[in-house]
Amino acid sequence: MAIERFSLPADAGKATFIGRVMREGLGPSLITLRGDRVIDITSREAPTVSALLEADDPVAVVRQTEGEDLCAVEALADGKISLLAPCDLQVIKACGVTFAQSMVERVIEEQSKGNPALADAIRGQVHAILGDSLRDLEAGSEKAAQVKAALIEKGLWSQYLEVGIGPDAEVFTKAPVLSSVGSGAKIGLHPISTWNNPEPEIVLAVDSRGRIKGASLGNDVNLRDVEGRSALLLGKAKDNNASSAIGPFIRFFDAGYTLDDVRAAELELVVEGTDGYRLDGSSSMREISRDPEMLVAQTCGPHHQYPDGFMLYLGTLFAPVQDRDVPGEGFTHKLGDIVRISNDRLGTLINEVQYSTEIDPWTFGIADLMTALCRRGLL
Repeated sequence: MAIERFSLPADAGKATFIGRVMREGLGPSLITLRGDRVIDITSREAPTVSALLEADDPVAVVRQTEGEDLCAVEALADGKISLLAPCDLQVIKACGVTFAQSMVERVIEEQSKGNPALADAIRGQVHAILGDSLRDLEAGSEKAAQVKAALIEKGLWSQYLEVGIGPDAEVFTKAPVLSSVGSGAKIGLHPISTWNNPEPEIVLAVDSRGRIKGASLGNDVNLRDVEGRSALLLGKAKDNNASSAIGPFIRFFDAGYTLDDVRAAELELVVEGTDGYRLDGSSSMREISRDPEMLVAQTCGPHHQYPDGFMLYLGTLFAPVQDRDVPGEGFTHKLGDIVRISNDRLGTLINEVQYSTEIDPWTFGIADLMTALCRRGLL
C-alpha cells in the first residue's frame, strides 16, 4: 500500500532544511531544499550531517554550497528517492518522563505489571491520589521535593516519579548510530508486544559542544507491556529494528526559527488503521517539566562527551488512553497503522507500523558510510 511520504510546513520557503537520501552508487547524501528542488550538498565542507553541525554557522554552509540539483521535491514525496533519517554519526539519545501526564501513565504501567486489563482501574486510583499536585510542577524544585515526600508517605512513590519530578532526568540511548529510519519508512514493533504506542516528540540536533543547532520530529516507538513488566527491560522496549523514526528534515535555527519555537511547539498525532480506526492525539511542549536546554545539559558536559554530536528526543505529553478494542485497555498498535506526527514549523513525519522482524534488517553501518565517503573522495 502506497502512503504519503512526508509533508512540509507552510513556511518551508523561509526555512533551512537538511536531510539525507540514499543515492545508488554513491550512498547516503546530504540534501537541502531550494524552492521546489532537492539539492545534494554533500561536500568536503559537509560530508556528513554530523560534520555540518560542527560548523559555527551551518546555515551559511548550506546556503553557500552550490550542490547538485537532484530532482523536484515531489520526487521525494512519491518515494522515487528514499528519504533517510536526517542524522548520521550522531548518537540517538532520548529523555523519558518529561511530562506529568505521561509520567502518570508510566506509573500505571509499573503498577499493572504491563497488563493493559488492569490499567483503567489503576489509573483511577492514581489520579484520585495525585489530583492536580503535578500541575505546573518544576522538576527538581522545592515544591517537587514536597510532593515527593507526600507520595512516599502515601506509598505511591515510583522510579518514574523520581525521574519525572526529581533532580535527575531520565536520559537513555534510544538507538545505535545510523539505525534510525526516515519519513515514509516502516517503523518496527517487537512481535512479543501486545500493548504499545507511538510517542510524538521533538528531536534536537546537538553538536559535540552541546550547542543546539536545530530540530526535527521523532517517533519514539514504545512497548508499554515490556517496560511495564520491569524498567530494566527499557532497552528491549525501546531499541528494536526500525523503532526510532526521525524526520522528515532537520530545521536549522536561524532568525526565523529558534529554540523558543521548540519551547512553544504543538505536536499533532494521527494514527489510522486498516480497520478504519482513527486516533487523534497531541503533545504540547509548553507543558514540559524540564527545559530543553536543561535536558541537553544533563545529557552532555564534563560528565559525558559526544564527539560526533547527538540527537535528543525530548519526551512526549501524549498518553494513549483511548480504547481501541477492549474497553479499559486503552490503545495499542495494529500492523499497517499509518502514523502521522505533525508540527506547523517542522512538517509531518509519516510511517507505517510493522513487526521489527518483518522490516528489512538494518545493514548499513558506520564502516559502510566511511567506504561510501571514500569512494566520493570526501575522506
